[in-house]
Amino acid sequence: MSKRILVVEDDRAMAQALRDGLEQDRYSVLVAPNGWKGLELAQRSGCDAIVLDVMLPGLDGLSIARELRGAGNLTPILMLTARDDVPDIVAGLDAGAEDYLTKPFSFVELLARVRALTRRGKPEPACLTVSDLQMDLPRHTVSRAGIPVVLAKNEYLLLELLMRNAGMVVSREEIASAVWKTPSVEPNAIDVAIRTLRAEIDQPYAEKLIHTVRGFGYKLTPEQRSA
Repeated sequence: MSKRILVVEDDRAMAQALRDGLEQDRYSVLVAPNGWKGLELAQRSGCDAIVLDVMLPGLDGLSIARELRGAGNLTPILMLTARDDVPDIVAGLDAGAEDYLTKPFSFVELLARVRALTRRGKPEPACLTVSDLQMDLPRHTVSRAGIPVVLAKNEYLLLELLMRNAGMVVSREEIASAVWKTPSVEPNAIDVAIRTLRAEIDQPYAEKLIHTVRGFGYKLTPEQRSA
């Protein structure tokens, strides 16, 4: 599975150039055009790294970094800015960024820095949270709205996969490899696991979290929409 990069950049031309270049390097790219959307995607998209502009409408990059770090989100951040004064660089690093790149920059250098950040990875979270659904990884427990949910091993592994990739489409092939450790399983096995999850974590609640993306797979998202 390709690594996911979140680009938070309000300049459309720059955002498109970053998307095109990162996708050519085989990254999966999400783009947010403002600070509030960037914070939302950073909180729920499960990205491997964030390329974050400092000057953004709505919510600036420093505030986004502080908010993420304050909430325990340790996704590596590469900050972009047109200001190269030492105090500005220190402010970015103190806000929680791992790296800092000033504009204009060489895209080759940006790719090298992104690769370095994604190689480091991020610490394993103790808990995955999407809306009011929580998974405690050390204890292997699941709850929704504070109510425990009991799942069989395969259903738990499937839910973990979907939660780790919240907001992203997960293909049936990826599900087969992650849950059954083989690229192909009986189609009915995946269907049964999805039905079980929906019965346990969606059916009793108005907000549905598991959604079918026809022809592609499934995704788990807090946004309410029909499956």
